[in-house]
Amino acid sequence: MAPKEHGQNTTDVRKGYQLDAAQLEPYLAKAISGISLPIKVSQFKLGQSNPTYLLTDVKGQRFVLRKKPAGALLSSTAHAVEREYRILKALGENSNVPVPKVYTLCEDVSVIGTPFYVMEFLQGRIFSDITLSKLPFEERRLCWLSAIDTLAKLHKVDHVAVGLEGYGKPTGFYRRQIGSLSKVAAAQAAAKDGEGNAVGPIPGMEEMAVWFKNNEVKDSTSIVHGDYKMDNLVFHPTEPRVIGILDWELSTIGHPYSDLANLLNPYYTPAIEGSPMGGLGGIPDKDLPIPPVNILLERYCSQTSRPFPIDNWLFCIAFSFFRMSVILHGIKARVARGQASSAEAQFYANLTDSVAELALQIAQQSTTTKAKL
Repeated sequence: MAPKEHGQNTTDVRKGYQLDAAQLEPYLAKAISGISLPIKVSQFKLGQSNPTYLLTDVKGQRFVLRKKPAGALLSSTAHAVEREYRILKALGENSNVPVPKVYTLCEDVSVIGTPFYVMEFLQGRIFSDITLSKLPFEERRLCWLSAIDTLAKLHKVDHVAVGLEGYGKPTGFYRRQIGSLSKVAAAQAAAKDGEGNAVGPIPGMEEMAVWFKNNEVKDSTSIVHGDYKMDNLVFHPTEPRVIGILDWELSTIGHPYSDLANLLNPYYTPAIEGSPMGGLGGIPDKDLPIPPVNILLERYCSQTSRPFPIDNWLFCIAFSFFRMSVILHGIKARVARGQASSAEAQFYANLTDSVAELALQIAQQSTTTKAKL
């Protein structure tokens, strides 16, 4: 079974993820004007990477704290809460991209053991179900169009003008990603559980890397969220519009199509009843519960003044699954090392091989399609 819809639900702080209130509260009192101590701390159910907490003060004001995981990390660039804070602050103060307001970044590990930042809590709706099945069709349609329009807003931002010069290299995004993801996956494969068993490599990793290098899409540059998808968007409590984009850990300067492909890859996932990976692939447009993919692609191209259809689009989709498999592989490694921060981490870790196989299938489909042209 797929995970239940949790939205913005929280639970008691899980064992091993407790915060030291005696150290945290004095810091918050100095850093956030108007906060009323003491605070109540709970932990969000969603989120497999950076532990995320809801802080509620005695007046009922709510804040969100995101921190790095405790312990040794597999990658020096992963879990970069400092980067999250920087881009949220830049976009929040200098653009029309909807993001939560950030209050403070603490890099002093003596406070709660790792760097963290605090941002506003956005009251709204978060959907893990990409079909938005509990909503009327027209609201589903408008929510998806808002997700596309919000992404287009992000990709139209001049990163230098908003203070993000140097946030990432402006060219060669996919080639760099292939190299760095391959290195990250190798480190993750070597991670061992408590009994000394290694996680092991992602199936077809080397074959995929070679294919991507030989079939790369034309280069382009924008701010890239890095994990743009429905459950990283907060929608207005009653209206079909995005009021905030969350989880900027993987953000950089890169290729805009990587975000677009990440959002739309459910349309290319096989629709197999009962499968936790069941998606929308193969369903006729007239039977889809949400707008057809070409409607969304055309909307994005119109909003960003790009040509439609997008040339070499399946490269972007294949890469999105390749990258997803590395992310899932990372969750698998953190589970093995006892560092996973989600109650559902094991569920996602188990999807690693299936997602990697899907990346290979789409790559093969793209090659076959080109051969026929």
